[in-house]
Amino acid sequence: MPGGFPLRQRFQAGSSGSGKNHGTMMSGMPNLHAVFVRGPWPLSCTSLKTNMQNVLSIQSHVVFGHAGNSAAVFPMRRMGVNVWPLNTVQFSNHTQYGRWTGGVVDADELARVIEGIGAIGVLSRCNAILSGYLGSPEQGAAVVEIVRMVKAVNPKARYFCDPVMGTTSGCIVEPGIQEFLVNIMPEVADAMTPNHIELQKLTGRTIETVDEAIAACREVIARGPKVVLVKHLIDKNSRADTFNMLAVTATEAWFSQRPLYPFARQPVGVGDLTSAVFLARTLLGDSVRAALEHTLAAVNAVVRTTFQAGRYELEIVASQDEIAYPTERFPAIGVDSE
Repeated sequence: MPGGFPLRQRFQAGSSGSGKNHGTMMSGMPNLHAVFVRGPWPLSCTSLKTNMQNVLSIQSHVVFGHAGNSAAVFPMRRMGVNVWPLNTVQFSNHTQYGRWTGGVVDADELARVIEGIGAIGVLSRCNAILSGYLGSPEQGAAVVEIVRMVKAVNPKARYFCDPVMGTTSGCIVEPGIQEFLVNIMPEVADAMTPNHIELQKLTGRTIETVDEAIAACREVIARGPKVVLVKHLIDKNSRADTFNMLAVTATEAWFSQRPLYPFARQPVGVGDLTSAVFLARTLLGDSVRAALEHTLAAVNAVVRTTFQAGRYELEIVASQDEIAYPTERFPAIGVDSE
């Protein structure tokens, strides 16, 4: 069970914001299983910023449950970030139920909505764009145009692309979306948040280890993004009961783990939640390492609460305090293949 993880190594809580790589190395690799630390996590002073950060979140919406914007908007707001939701689809529920109703928003409508925001003179307040599930390749082109529109009035705005490619069973994406994400988005995005399979598709390579994942992330970074967050990394050298995440820049690589909970059916929306929390913490001033650590702890709290409740849909509202101020910490370890 997750509670049985050994506590073999402790880190100073105040060290999470450092930009330097640290970690105990064993035969050239860190002690990847000595990362579970219990105890309170002090409030970061970045949470007290007075300048409100605004995120334009372009994702799917489900009326019932938590996926896309339904998994991303509330957590970001709970952390003190304002969100402007723009829905790419409106479905009754997520597609992994096997049946749903609703439809895809017309791609031109997405751009028209943003033109309307620009017409009242407030588009320059947008600090970041987050895109997730796309209902059509045409929506992808609309997102690129929206990013251009926002950056034209706020050149400091950052674009975080969650390249949802339908890599999990039951996640349905339209033909052409994967090709658009692979061929176009790395040149447009300032940050990308693929899962393991999506990272393989972005680079056309098989990934089995942390070193191989770092090399793949750097290949993506060479095309444009400043940071790549691997939301779920499958590492053949890690224990089967751990969930791995990796954050990589041109000069840093941070690896961290949390327990993998034995759901009978894995909940949907974890990746959407992960990207949202990471973006929010980045906007609030966290370093890459600190943002990764907060993200892993916050998402772990949601997943743990969901598992303990015996639910399929994420218990996001019930976990809201832990999203903002996690009480567990999973320190990131500095790793690098170079």
